[in-house]
Amino acid sequence: MLNDPKILAEVSGLADLYEKALGENDLQTLDDLFYAGPETVRYGVGENLYGIEEIREFRKQRPGGSPPRDVLKRVITVIGQDAAVVDLEFQRRGGSKIGRQSQTWFRTQNGWKILAAHVSLMADIS
Repeated sequence: MLNDPKILAEVSGLADLYEKALGENDLQTLDDLFYAGPETVRYGVGENLYGIEEIREFRKQRPGGSPPRDVLKRVITVIGQDAAVVDLEFQRRGGSKIGRQSQTWFRTQNGWKILAAHVSLMADIS
């Protein structure tokens, strides 16, 4: 079943929490939302990170956190009871490029976690 309304609401709330934590550079919340294992992957605009330790270290080393951004569009697709994909378009404030972010979430014994994430920027829109 796709997009069970109850689970869609759960994942939507977590996606909102992720955006808030990203904007506030809340490293603990960001860390808590990712699966704490070597299987976790995050491809960023300029980095490929394998495993939660590399992701944690990247975030610690990034001065000021992620540049402020506005979400332009978000699509959440829930797959069954235990998996979901969150895709969004964003624009960094003051920037001219459109960014894209995809996250694969799955339900664990400790709640929903991000197992894979990918962030990229498109060419200038101007």
